[in-house]
Amino acid sequence: MARLFVGVARLFVGAARLLVGAARLFAGVGAVGVAWLFAGVGVVGRRVATMSLYDIGIASLAGEPDELGRHRGRPTLIVNVASRCGLTPQYAGLERLAQRYPGLTVLGVPCNQFAGQEPGSPEEIAEFCSATYGVTFPLTEKVEVNGSGRHPLYAALIDAPDADGHTGDVRWNFEKFLVDAEGRVAARFAPPVDPESPEVVAAVEKVLAG
Repeated sequence: MARLFVGVARLFVGAARLLVGAARLFAGVGAVGVAWLFAGVGVVGRRVATMSLYDIGIASLAGEPDELGRHRGRPTLIVNVASRCGLTPQYAGLERLAQRYPGLTVLGVPCNQFAGQEPGSPEEIAEFCSATYGVTFPLTEKVEVNGSGRHPLYAALIDAPDADGHTGDVRWNFEKFLVDAEGRVAARFAPPVDPESPEVVAAVEKVLAG
């Protein structure tokens, strides 16, 4: 009987330690981090399967679900875009890049967090991009890329460094993340870096070569 009580006591101690560890994990990474952790790792029996960035849910500009999933297996250049920014003419270079490399997906992500420079409705954004720059590459729903409302896509992207070693928050409109076909961040480029610059082209050609 004494052994039984000892065993039960140890069970409760173990459960308490587990709860404390979970609380520390949540406090350390925050709600977004925990959400990404559970989205990124699935446990089936004893097998742990890491999910791809392409499994993150984000709608198209028109509201259709799973925009990222449609580009699974293709390298993707993800760019937070805005219609009223000094860098908005980069839309033209992004479109040329998409046309030059048919195996690459260029994915625009509208965001209004930087000086309110993307205030338009989905219809207004689509019309502006098409009429002004002839954009044919896909656009997602408008999201936040920084702060407490940061979309899980950007929670998964921002730890990647750029050429200057910058990690963390997106600094301005038109920051670029190049993701390989497996969903891994291959390169990050600061907002002023032109989409057709030698460094972007070289990185694109590298991921396309596999």
